[in-house]
Amino acid sequence: MGLAPKPLAGLVNAVLRRVAEAGPAALEGLDSERLDTPPWLWGAWHAAYGPAVRAIARAHREPAPLDLSLMPGAAPPEGGELLPTGTLRLPAGTRFSDLSGAGEARFWAQDAAAALPARLLAARPGERVADLGAAPGGKTAQLAAAGARVTAVEKDAKRAGRLGENLRRLGLEAELAVADVLEWAPAERFDAILLDAPCTATGTMRRHPDVPFLKRASDIAPLADLQRRMLAAAARQLKPGGRLVFATCSLQPEEGEAHLATAATLGLELDPVRPKEVPGLAEAVTRDGALRTRPDLWSERGGLDGFFAARFRARA
Repeated sequence: MGLAPKPLAGLVNAVLRRVAEAGPAALEGLDSERLDTPPWLWGAWHAAYGPAVRAIARAHREPAPLDLSLMPGAAPPEGGELLPTGTLRLPAGTRFSDLSGAGEARFWAQDAAAALPARLLAARPGERVADLGAAPGGKTAQLAAAGARVTAVEKDAKRAGRLGENLRRLGLEAELAVADVLEWAPAERFDAILLDAPCTATGTMRRHPDVPFLKRASDIAPLADLQRRMLAAAARQLKPGGRLVFATCSLQPEEGEAHLATAATLGLELDPVRPKEVPGLAEAVTRDGALRTRPDLWSERGGLDGFFAARFRARA
């Protein structure tokens, strides 16, 4: 009651009556994958991924598993599968708070695809590393656990506070800067930078099914422009010869592959991803040497969030 907008109430009631009268048979033969996907997304994904659009839409109908990143040497919770990339995967429906050790400094929730950008950055002990757009802190934790001296930059003070709480639980340290990446001016340049830029988040629909109904095609261009400006800001903060990984949790090429051309104008040279760096995901490495994960990859293991990541080096 009261769920349907008033002008559509009659139509909704008529449809529900028809389904109630006909039963499940009324739904047979419907193209559920296409009906569940807004037309603007279906068209964009078909243009980008061809027939795989149907597998992507099908993957969005399946519940996402619980993925964990582990602290070095930590004992994993029981009942999980260790994925080739090092993430521990537990069955869909597993609640983090129910895990043994959930309150200890052993692991944190992070989708297997979301863990890959930091893996590609390959931070080394003692390096000065910036994590731009850092909340809620999963990637910051990866970088700090590798021994890097991390500066985590987050614009939203509330989210930065949550990031700090997560690091304290894990017993990890990072310098926190509540700042807009576009305006932030660090005293020194960094050896490496991870930029996980704001985006439409269309790669996270398995976990956030409201995304396709909250976003519009018109959202892409402003976000892509913001991403370009953030990438330019990050390039200015990088030492000559330094490494930069740019990532977005979007399936839209405008928020991913299109930025390869942008980076080339900023003095950034693509450092191609090698299949051995992402075990079991060779098909996610693009012809250009970037990384493109999709929800339909690893379908037999429970799928992945959709991510784009590219690694660059600043010209010396």
